[in-house]
Amino acid sequence: MSDFTSNFWSVYVAGLALAGILGCLILLWVTARKKVAASSDNTTGHVWDEDLREMNNPMPRWWMWMFVLSIIFSLLYLVAYPGLGTYAGQLGWSTRGEYEAEMAQARRELEPLYARFAAMPAPQMAGDAQAMAIGERLFMNNCAQCHGSDARGSKGFPNLADGDWLHGGAPEQIHETIMQGRTGVMPPMAAAVGTPNDVKNLAQYVLSLSGSPHDSLRAALGKPKFAACAACHGANGKGNPALGAPNLTDDIWLHGWGEEAIAAMINNGKTNQMPAQAGKLTEAQIQVLTAYVWGLSNKPVAAR
Repeated sequence: MSDFTSNFWSVYVAGLALAGILGCLILLWVTARKKVAASSDNTTGHVWDEDLREMNNPMPRWWMWMFVLSIIFSLLYLVAYPGLGTYAGQLGWSTRGEYEAEMAQARRELEPLYARFAAMPAPQMAGDAQAMAIGERLFMNNCAQCHGSDARGSKGFPNLADGDWLHGGAPEQIHETIMQGRTGVMPPMAAAVGTPNDVKNLAQYVLSLSGSPHDSLRAALGKPKFAACAACHGANGKGNPALGAPNLTDDIWLHGWGEEAIAAMINNGKTNQMPAQAGKLTEAQIQVLTAYVWGLSNKPVAAR
């Protein structure tokens, strides 16, 4: 990593840029001074296809000055704009600054559009056609990559349309999730459970909690081992939204179903992260997106 924190690459880039400009200037100077000896008929003596001869006419002056002006422009550009390593340029321009200015302008232009949604509670906003059209666009641009265009998720990505919520499905909780993000951690529990057979028996007991097909004898053997899981999932396995611990009794499986998938979770644990959107979306956009997500699994209030 020292290569990326030292000043070497900055000097390298600056030197490469200046060397390229200097090389063009030297090449132009050398070619301008070079004279080709011409014969009496003003040709260079080169002949192709028996009768095609190269004339010894000099390059037009305006053409040469175009090269000179290009070199002068490149030097002025490197003074005004970033291009010499870490040198920021006299104008202080940057792609990040340009992006932030454009985003700020877009937010100012969109403020009147979002203004009428500011006082609406999420259930009422979910019944507003214009708000939901905006919410759908926000969802497609920022959420669909993980949760799918239909919001039904996939393995490892929660279904937002089924009413099952790891951290709670109230508008306030959805808003908090979008704003701050979530990090779900299931620690490896094999050492606390016991032997590999104990882990498999525990997996059968977890299957039994939701009425899924299971081996009842092995589930009975695995029931005492569930004590290692009760701290997060509760003694009855119904989960804990405050911790993001899933309900194991509802037959909804985020990371796969069956003994093998559950045993892998017990043995290896899992860390899932929902990235925070606070730095990407405005508060008004997050309010509309919250209402849209809430409306996917709830009955909206008709907007007046």
